[in-house]
Amino acid sequence: MSACVPAPADSARTKHVHPPHSPPPGPRRFHIAGADVSASIAVFLIALPLSLGIALATGAPLQAGLVAAAVGGIVAGRIGGCPLQVSGPAAGLTVVTADLIQQYGWRTTCAITVLAGLAQLGLGCLRVARSALAVSPAIVHGMLAGIGVTIAVAQLHIVLGGTPQSAVPENLAALPAQLANLHPADVAVSALTLTLLFLWPRLPGRVGRVLGKLPAALIAVAAATALAALAGLRLPKVDLPSWSSHALAALPDGPVLGMVAAVLTTTLVCSVQSLLGAVAVDKLVAARPGLTGRVRRSDLDRELLGQGAANIVSGSLGGLPIAGVAVRSSANVAAGAVSRNSTMLHGGYVVIAALLLVPALELIPLASLAALVMSVGLKMVSLNHIRTVTRHREVLVYAVTTGGVVFFGVLEGVALGIAVAVGVALHRLTRTRITHEETQGGHHIHVRGQLTFLAVPRLSRVLHQVPHGADAVVELDGSFMDHAAYETLQDWQKTHTAQGGSVDITGRRPGIRISEPVEVDDCRCRPWTAWRNHQCERPPTATAPPDAGSQDTTGVADLTGGTGGTGGAGGRRGTTTSSPTDLARGISAFQRNTAPHVRGELARLAREGQQPSQLFLTCADSRVVTSMITSSGPGDLFVVRNVGNFVPPPGEESGDDSVSAAIEYAVDVLKVRSITVCGHSGCGAMQALLSTEPGGAQTPLKRWLRHGLPSLARTPGDGDGAGGPRLAGRAAADTAERLCLANVVQQLEHLRAHESVSRALAAGGADGGLELHGMYFHVGEAQAYLLAEEAGEDGEAVFRRVLETDLTA
Repeated sequence: MSACVPAPADSARTKHVHPPHSPPPGPRRFHIAGADVSASIAVFLIALPLSLGIALATGAPLQAGLVAAAVGGIVAGRIGGCPLQVSGPAAGLTVVTADLIQQYGWRTTCAITVLAGLAQLGLGCLRVARSALAVSPAIVHGMLAGIGVTIAVAQLHIVLGGTPQSAVPENLAALPAQLANLHPADVAVSALTLTLLFLWPRLPGRVGRVLGKLPAALIAVAAATALAALAGLRLPKVDLPSWSSHALAALPDGPVLGMVAAVLTTTLVCSVQSLLGAVAVDKLVAARPGLTGRVRRSDLDRELLGQGAANIVSGSLGGLPIAGVAVRSSANVAAGAVSRNSTMLHGGYVVIAALLLVPALELIPLASLAALVMSVGLKMVSLNHIRTVTRHREVLVYAVTTGGVVFFGVLEGVALGIAVAVGVALHRLTRTRITHEETQGGHHIHVRGQLTFLAVPRLSRVLHQVPHGADAVVELDGSFMDHAAYETLQDWQKTHTAQGGSVDITGRRPGIRISEPVEVDDCRCRPWTAWRNHQCERPPTATAPPDAGSQDTTGVADLTGGTGGTGGAGGRRGTTTSSPTDLARGISAFQRNTAPHVRGELARLAREGQQPSQLFLTCADSRVVTSMITSSGPGDLFVVRNVGNFVPPPGEESGDDSVSAAIEYAVDVLKVRSITVCGHSGCGAMQALLSTEPGGAQTPLKRWLRHGLPSLARTPGDGDGAGGPRLAGRAAADTAERLCLANVVQQLEHLRAHESVSRALAAGGADGGLELHGMYFHVGEAQAYLLAEEAGEDGEAVFRRVLETDLTA
């Protein structure tokens, strides 16, 4: 039975029985939440100018953008599997649609949109939506970046008052002539639009917070329209012909192979963008307090069905192809939407605007819409994505995909990206370095990379360089070893042992010996495995001998496979005490695993000196690992740690020269750009402040804790009700957590009292000057909270969660 056809229900089991002597239940009342109404208005104000601008960029009739926006909101919003995702004409489809219109004309393009919708319905019925997410993110981001570049270059010609060509090379070649023949009216309108797009979200103060709730796109286009009308500028404007002459879809007309490629390209781009957008919306929903239980997680197969149905309707009515749009979706979630009613209402508003607001829409200058779309295209080239693919060594895949889309087309660029991604994966799989080093303790063979049959000849050649009867350590620094390599290694081990030698085979983790072909590197938290307080949760099927690494106590074997650490215990937790052996083992792991990778960088820092970007002042608690929390490395942070993350105020009686000297050195000498005061959950200093009775012997700890007394004074107790600094989305767990939050705020006030800090804050400057940040780290949740710049409704400080959110424009 098809997955799209529900099985018939048993009527005997589906009857709704109501209690006797009671009337049957009445019909359910349709209810729309006020939050959905307000969110739909916000999304509509963003969607209206963007839909017209995208239609302009594709060369389609401008009504087609309004049709797609309305259908995307109503049809995809009702049927789709992601309730809060807003669908409509997307910037990522601009290049594809423009090429189709150029080759086949508008009416055939509508037919291609219908066929792409049918293909999406088929994919949704086959339940393959998850497989679309298997495409490398580098390819997806490269595709979007290439589309963004193509959009920006084409719209630049309209911004300057000209007409774009059909391809990027032609647009670049025609750009000098266009610059020499500027149209002042178009340039002025475009400049005003771009300026407002950039500055509107950055308006300062309370006025900025109020006005910032209005969409920048709407304000920019409205201001440009008002300028053109009041100044009487003569320039091309929106032209919306009568709906009676609106062009609908026609039967496909063109080469069969070309049409198939066009349908596949449209299906691919629409589906991938919509599914990735749904995943991103799920992240946004999870970050909104109290919303996770009310909004279901996205059903990607249903979302694909909804997108397919929307494209069928949109193409049939003469609209643009439809996909999930990240800008509108993020605005929908941020505006407080709680159900799919918001998306559907926004589609209804677009219908009303298309029927009743035509005279107002025809006042909009085309140059303003082009500037709006150009800014969207530029945002699609995300620096964050470039940094991410560079960090994961996929910049080649990203660059090839981007270049392929720009110079050849979307389908060709994606195909090139996939080919390069496969080539890079094969190269990494076959790139295995095998080194042999003779030491005083024996012979050390180090295998870096994946150990497959392709590396067996080199492995065998190096293994046979070890003399008979010698002691050898074979270190496997990789995540996979196939059967051929395993047999080669095992056969050599048996032969070498029979000849009087000894062989110690270890993985990258200390103390693991390979006795069967399993994944070598199965512990995902290696940086802490050398220390006793770490407990590694290994898979139950991957076990290690309890005495691993205990047979040798000298030379290399002692440092790589010694006893007592968690590395050889396979998930056992060692005792909580430490010893010089633990220190030596940890240092040895650094010298062996980490030092070769960072030696060049540390050598550069040694030559150039330290240039940290910020001072990070936090507690001395051993569970707060600053480099891990901030993803920082050598030279990034100037760290000051003390009990309770206190910043003693300046002064002879209450001051502290150690902390004050560090602050002065960081601000005046190192010229740090920011200072962060970081508190954490379960802080022992805060517990001591709450439990210590006044009086008694003044120990060094008590004298130090006096710097937290102002924090204690501003902290409400358990019976004081609400008040004091708080976390966004939930109440503080107890008085200790309230004190931790109040302490961060109080220490920031102490920090501002230091002369060097106050001087740097007052200086400011074009580069922004010094910034102060408050941070709270919940150890148990592994969640960081940053102190918001604006206070809450009650006037108290609010710490907001730091989220992992990535939405592509």
